[in-house]
Amino acid sequence: MPVIDLMSGFVAELRRAGLPVSLTENLDAMEAIKVIPIEDRDAFKYALGATLVKNSSHWRVFETIFEVYFSLRGSQYNIVDPSDDQADEFWRDEQDQAQQGQGEGRGAGGGGLEALTPEELANMLMRALMQGDQAMMRALARQSVARFAGMEPGRPVGGTYYLYRTLRNLDLDNMLAKLLEANKQSNQREATNLEQRLTKDEYESRIEQFKKEVEAEIRRRLVADRGAEAMAKTLRKPLPEDVEFMHASREEMQSLKKALFPLTRKLAARLARKRRHGRKGPLDFRNTVRHSLSYGGVPAEPKFKYPRPAKPELMVVADISGSVAAFARFTLMLVYAIQSQFSKVRSFVFIDGLDEVTKYFKATEDIQEAIHKVNTEADVVWVDGHSDYGHAFEVFWERYGKDINPKTTVLLLGDARNNYHASQSWVVKEMRKRARRVYWLNPEPRSYWNTGDSIVGEYGGHTDGVYECRNLRQLEGFVEKLV
Repeated sequence: MPVIDLMSGFVAELRRAGLPVSLTENLDAMEAIKVIPIEDRDAFKYALGATLVKNSSHWRVFETIFEVYFSLRGSQYNIVDPSDDQADEFWRDEQDQAQQGQGEGRGAGGGGLEALTPEELANMLMRALMQGDQAMMRALARQSVARFAGMEPGRPVGGTYYLYRTLRNLDLDNMLAKLLEANKQSNQREATNLEQRLTKDEYESRIEQFKKEVEAEIRRRLVADRGAEAMAKTLRKPLPEDVEFMHASREEMQSLKKALFPLTRKLAARLARKRRHGRKGPLDFRNTVRHSLSYGGVPAEPKFKYPRPAKPELMVVADISGSVAAFARFTLMLVYAIQSQFSKVRSFVFIDGLDEVTKYFKATEDIQEAIHKVNTEADVVWVDGHSDYGHAFEVFWERYGKDINPKTTVLLLGDARNNYHASQSWVVKEMRKRARRVYWLNPEPRSYWNTGDSIVGEYGGHTDGVYECRNLRQLEGFVEKLV
């Protein structure tokens, strides 16, 4: 397959995965690979990454797609893998050392990796891990997959199953203990605690690297069987900014947190620039007349007054019950990270009771710590801890309704699933009369709205807009509307 066709499919898959690859960046990548040989996989990969990846949080997705499209080795891509020859040399060396002094005179060419018994394979793997021999680990990974994975062409089984079968047969769970014991016996003196910890970290790193080699070999074989496009579709995962708050795994939550901080910096800078270069104000008559003198008294270049828009006040009222809590947490983190764009930010959280939590954010600069205190110390349970929007809104209006003024933007967060309690939607209506704007953000898909006990439509009719906000990308897009 020509490299140009491979690159075309590769870039198309990056775009399907959500990476913003422009035509210019595609052309830059094509120029880069003219001078970087595909045989040098690392240089080739990083050249493509430098031209096509603009966000560090997208790198993992890029790597996965790269491995799918450029994983095959052989004549079709002119990639030479020397690991087989190095493996034979390693094996011969292993045999020579094992046979020294035994007088058996076993030949130097006594078979390749296929001839190894499981015990010999385990011994070779242990030696390769102790020496950190990357080429040998790669060769052993290929042999292990061929021997233990049980891969069958056309069988609709995911790579995770084959990975489990391979690693189970290699008994990697006990490999670390064996490596540490072998290292201890080979040392002439007792290692210090620091040396022991560094040795353990190094062996853990090598074992993880070997697991990645096994995973890469399985992926290569699946690509050869099913094709790159089908395999990429199977492995496709959303970018951190497209992960849904309500269904994110623990690992995806960590990616979301990492993606949030650069997002806040970018968003704060964009909002400040938007405020500085806002629309023109009314005509500045004096300035226009003064500049008209250079045109012989003709006001050819009208001058306008640039308004200094007042920063809005923001009141955030968030449901923190159940799975909606993750959405509320990220929204609060984002709002407080860009609070310099607002003259005042106050936050309230509720389940069936309501409590103001602004003090937790003012008491610390660590947003994570503040969010933890919100979840553990806020008084948000009134009766049974099940969502009751109507009662929570009534409490909000009774205690804090007088603080809403024409400069206030009220942001309501939640799925509006009210457990069939009274809605008390009149509170939202009264908010709208006093406030500058009232918005509702809902983390559920729009198709779920107003189904079951969802009454978002009843509340939404009294707001300036109800927005679907399921991920960071949608949340970023909405926050720009606030100023």
